[in-house]
Amino acid sequence: MEKSHEWNELAAQLCVDSIRASTAAGSGHPTSSMSAAHLLAVLFSDHLRYDVDDPKSPGNDRFILSKGHASPLLFSVFKAIGAISDTELLSFRKFGSPVQGHPAPVPEMPWVDVATGSLGQGLPVGLGMALAMRLNDLPGRVWVLMGDSEIVEGSVWEAMGNASFHQVRNLVAILDMNRLGQRGPTMLQWDGDGYAARARAFGWRALEIDGHDVTQIDAAYREASDGSAPTLIVARTVKGHGVTFLADAEGWHGKALSPEEADKAIAELGGPRSIAITPPKPEHVDALTYAIGSGDSTPRYTEPIATRKAFGETLAALAPVNPNLVVLDGEVANSTHTEDFQKAAPERFFEMYIGEQNMIGTSVGLQALGKTAFASTFGAFLTRAYDFVRMAAISRANLRLCGSHAGVSIGEDGPSQMALEDLAMMRAVHGSTVLYPADGNATAKLVAAMADLPGISYMRTTREKTPALYGADEAFPIGGSKVVRSSTEDRATIVSAGVTLFEALKAADALAGGNTNVRVIDAYSIKPIDAATIRAAAVDTGLPVTVEDHWIEGGLGDAVLEAISAGGRELRGRVLKLGVTGMAGSGTPEELRDWAGISAAKIARAIRAALSAT
Repeated sequence: MEKSHEWNELAAQLCVDSIRASTAAGSGHPTSSMSAAHLLAVLFSDHLRYDVDDPKSPGNDRFILSKGHASPLLFSVFKAIGAISDTELLSFRKFGSPVQGHPAPVPEMPWVDVATGSLGQGLPVGLGMALAMRLNDLPGRVWVLMGDSEIVEGSVWEAMGNASFHQVRNLVAILDMNRLGQRGPTMLQWDGDGYAARARAFGWRALEIDGHDVTQIDAAYREASDGSAPTLIVARTVKGHGVTFLADAEGWHGKALSPEEADKAIAELGGPRSIAITPPKPEHVDALTYAIGSGDSTPRYTEPIATRKAFGETLAALAPVNPNLVVLDGEVANSTHTEDFQKAAPERFFEMYIGEQNMIGTSVGLQALGKTAFASTFGAFLTRAYDFVRMAAISRANLRLCGSHAGVSIGEDGPSQMALEDLAMMRAVHGSTVLYPADGNATAKLVAAMADLPGISYMRTTREKTPALYGADEAFPIGGSKVVRSSTEDRATIVSAGVTLFEALKAADALAGGNTNVRVIDAYSIKPIDAATIRAAAVDTGLPVTVEDHWIEGGLGDAVLEAISAGGRELRGRVLKLGVTGMAGSGTPEELRDWAGISAAKIARAIRAALSAT
């Protein structure tokens, strides 16, 4: 009885503090926080094994607030465990405060591992953390609090299917089934049996409880901790629980209480409290160390090879050198060639099947616990997971992505398989690095560089074989470029990358036959781009021409325009952009590049026309 009283009192404090914080901010989600107060009161008091003073300890359990809008509850818990002060709690949503509207792992908030707020992402991230714990033989568990609105997201079910397939037994999802979403009732409302049946169909154990009965919560947590299966706890709760005028009332989602309403609600909850708790102590685990090999272990190429194949072979070569390296794929490993890594290190390869959102979320979870994660699929299919990439940037994640089968050059498969938006979308990600190698040796060097890069990096690879343009000892610094053709009499500069670089070189040869010299630059680093080299070439030759197997919007051409105009520089002359402007069909790579105007013949014709017009 005493323990139940303590849990209930803490839950009331969490509700009060959620109201105080959101009312002080003038915005927030107090009622969404109140429905889960009992769930977190019991969890942090007696089940989440966590060292508050060492939040990154490898022995810790991990908690993810997938329903990130309930951040007032999380920060109220942080106050109760001594992580933040009451003053910091009341800085909620204020400019410059780390106590943000939705949780984010800013430096001042080390108790938050990943950003949440875009719903449906917590469980995939939790799966990645659980897999990382298993790889390192750690004793921890991952607890994910989800809302009942977000469980409609397909990413949740991608994660549930993969968790059971991969036999993850240290993952617990808690469903805050409070019946109400943003604009009204949720799809299943209080149909706990329906949620439980769906979870069981995906291979999970499901436990149904009253989410405000602390003894039932405690018993469910104990059962879920037995390590026998991934577990979904379906907790029936009431939004705005504990306050008469808020409980199960529509129209309160995302609304802070006025000061007068807050006073009334807090009084009904029994007033403010100053309860402090210490979560259970985790097992001691020594700091994880990895013996990273030295020297250049990347493959060396002299014959033509597809850059997608060089990508997979390089990962395989890095496997014994970097024991922290993990690779995920979306059931296309025989096309992206991550199957080469799978053969070299099967225990560190994760087949995520056709679930790209979960693949990226799982990668975020793996890297949050220190893994060097690469994830790959067709570049076109990464568009499905773009919100996860965007949120990964907010999480300050170190993520390495590869998109194969780029552009119309994939040929006969047609436009549904063609990555034509990928450079634009990845350039737009905060702090991202975007790479597009032309040959096997460039690919090998850049893959090795990606393994050490902070932030989100993306490599675009080509389906068809390309000749060995560079020697195996050539260096490819991030932010660099290669001037592969130049003379003192150049009248234009072709800037290209990847497969169209070879079309550019053939175009340069054709133009030279007519006594027109052009410079050719391999912009293998599209972001950051080598602005100095491009600007110098534009001044020297007068006509920059960009050629890319990508929609003409947002890709290499726009990166070059930004490089030329950066810092408010005066713009003179012209820039000719060649790229894909129409909807492709099937055909050979050669036919499609010519149709798109990015074949050698069409490049040469466009440059002749531009020069004759001057």
